[in-house]
Amino acid sequence: MRPTAIDDAEFICTLMNIPKWIQYIGDRNVRTSGDAKNYILNRMTPQLERLGYSNYTVIRKTDRAKIGTCGLHDREGLNGIDLGFAFLPEYEGKGYGFESAQRMVRAAKEQFNLNYLSAITVRENLASQKLLEKLGFEFSKTIRLGETELLLFKIILNGRP
Repeated sequence: MRPTAIDDAEFICTLMNIPKWIQYIGDRNVRTSGDAKNYILNRMTPQLERLGYSNYTVIRKTDRAKIGTCGLHDREGLNGIDLGFAFLPEYEGKGYGFESAQRMVRAAKEQFNLNYLSAITVRENLASQKLLEKLGFEFSKTIRLGETELLLFKIILNGRP
C-alpha cells in the first residue's frame, strides 16, 4: 500500500464507478480521470498532509496491479477516524481486503497512536460487516450521516474511545 496520488487518477475513477461503490459507498460524481485527479488533490492529499494518513492504493505484490484502496478517513459528521476500504470486483473475496485493513488497523495503533477506530457501512453491505467483525470491530449503533442510515462499528486500539 502507498498513499493514493494523482498518478492513481485513472484507477480511482474506475473504482469509484463500479456498481458496488455507488451502491454501498455513494456516488462521488467522479466521471473522468480529471475528476479523480481533483478528488485526490482536494480530498485525499490535504488530509494526508494534515494528519499523516489518508487513503492508500492497494497494489498486489506479484504483478504491481492496483486492486483497491484502504485508508483512514477523517469524515465530516463522524467522531473519530474511519477505516474504509474498497476493491475492484475481480479482487474481492481473495483476502486482500482483510490483509490491507489489518495492516491499516495496526498502523492506526502503532504508528498513528489512535485510541480507537470507527467504521461505517450500510446495512445491506454484509461483506463489509463480516470483514469488520473479523478484524475485531464491534457494532456500536445505527447513525445517520446526511440522508443515509449507517451501521457504526468501533475497535479499541490504545485505551478507551
